[in-house]
Amino acid sequence: MTDEKRGETFVMKGEAAAAASGPVQFTTLLLGLASTALIHLGETAHPETGKAEKNLVLARQSMDLLSVLRDKTRGNLTAEEEKFFDSLLADLRLRYVEASKQ
Repeated sequence: MTDEKRGETFVMKGEAAAAASGPVQFTTLLLGLASTALIHLGETAHPETGKAEKNLVLARQSMDLLSVLRDKTRGNLTAEEEKFFDSLLADLRLRYVEASKQ
């Protein structure tokens, strides 16, 4: 038996798997969703193919999901989480605009 934990599109081994067994922070959730958007913007290689491929429809869906989450959590976050979330969305939106021009 191995010490692997399989996710939807990734495999975590050893220390990474042990660290993942603790509670997930809200910012970690946001970074996971943002990573999906970056993959679909073609800025990061897709974990299954190893290739950077642009799919603006899927990138937009990931960003829309984050926007819905932002609306639903407004007023329920710490000041630090609010700032992080707003900065993350602004950055993704700028990257989307740039990607759609290319």
